[in-house]
Parts: sequence; C-alpha cells; structure tokens
Amino acid sequence: VQLQASGGGLVQAGDSLRLSCAASGRTFSNYVMGWFRQAPGKEREFVAGISRSGGRTEYADSVKGRFTISRDNAKNTVYLHLNSLKFEDTAVYYCAAGRPRTVISRSSRDYDYWGQGTLVTVSS
Repeated sequence: VQLQASGGGLVQAGDSLRLSCAASGRTFSNYVMGWFRQAPGKEREFVAGISRSGGRTEYADSVKGRFTISRDNAKNTVYLHLNSLKFEDTAVYYCAAGRPRTVISRSSRDYDYWGQGTLVTVSS
C-alpha cells in the first residue's frame, strides 16, 4: 500500500485543518487506518484510528472531542479533521495502514505502511 498524506500547514490556535491520506496499491478496505504524529524531540504517538468499515473509531485523550477521523473506501482515502487546534498539536502527522488482530490498534508496530508525513504548525 502506498500512502500519500496532504493538508498540513501553518495555522493559528483555534483554527481547523483537514488532513487527507490517499492510498493505492492494494484493497484499501482491508486495512485499519491510523493517524500518528511526532513533535520535535518527542516520540511518535497515536492520534486516531478507524476500523476497516469506518464503523468504529478511537482517539488519543489529548485530541478527543477536537479531532475526527473518517474514511471513504470508495475513494481510498482517510481523513483527519483537526478542530480547535492548540500549539501543542504542532507535529508531523503520519497516516498508516495495517491489519492488526484487534479492530483498531494504537500501536505503531501494528501498522505496516506509512505515508511520508505532513507538517502541521500551530502558532499561539
């Protein structure tokens, strides 16, 4: 699976963004999709995940209520809507595809394919 993330940019605190991740190469609906992020000097962390059908989602506590993950299997695309952005949301955001044993996995080790990352910078 090849993943291409886009949509990052420089925004002010309180603004919104929509990240997109287009997949190609294999049957998209066979994969659990996740978004992770890595801030400067920090480890990569789970942000949100969505099940193969899109019927179930999970979020990190730090973004719950502000971010929304969705997918369109007909378009082979997963989205991450970022609302009420905070300075601490500044990071490179990565989309990932995997086939974990659980419905959704928060572990980066369960994801086999990764996009190149898209930078989100939030000014305070």
